[in-house]
Amino acid sequence: DLNECGLKPRPCKHRCMNTYGSYKCYCLNGYMLMPDGTCSNALSCLMANCQYGCDILKGEVRCRCPSPGLQLGPDGRTCVDIDECATGRVLCPRFRHCVNTFGSYICRCHKGFDLMYIGGKYQCHDIDECSLGHHQCSSFSHCYNTPGSYKCKCKEGYRDNGTNCILIPIVMIEPPCPYHI
Repeated sequence: DLNECGLKPRPCKHRCMNTYGSYKCYCLNGYMLMPDGTCSNALSCLMANCQYGCDILKGEVRCRCPSPGLQLGPDGRTCVDIDECATGRVLCPRFRHCVNTFGSYICRCHKGFDLMYIGGKYQCHDIDECSLGHHQCSSFSHCYNTPGSYKCKCKEGYRDNGTNCILIPIVMIEPPCPYHI
């Protein structure tokens, strides 16, 4: 029987035990034998099966999340999203509202506003639906732009809600007859 454990280079990284016709590798405490015969730190991230990686602090494996908008889930391995919009900690600029995303959030312009680069910064600018013709006003009404929207008002001589304007009927009143029969 050949003692493989005594060969150079050694067949095992840590401990080697000669067996009849072969040998077996063993790892020191705190290490684990891998399928390829090498020893890996038993506290490695690979062993912890963390979703996004881990840190080893004072001999303890702790999974971590790559963004402050994520937190470790109950299993201690996977990351779950924090809805920053629901917590109320997010303040979006004027004419914007908070939209949650995985691991973060965005501030999106309100309906009726477009994001534009004005004066060296991005701002939500009101869309003038009236001048662009993007309105539902009747041809017998006037369109008035409002912040984020518009209003329709019937022209003189017409009435209704502005999107539908109907002609006000003219009622002719006959003068009373001066003679009685």
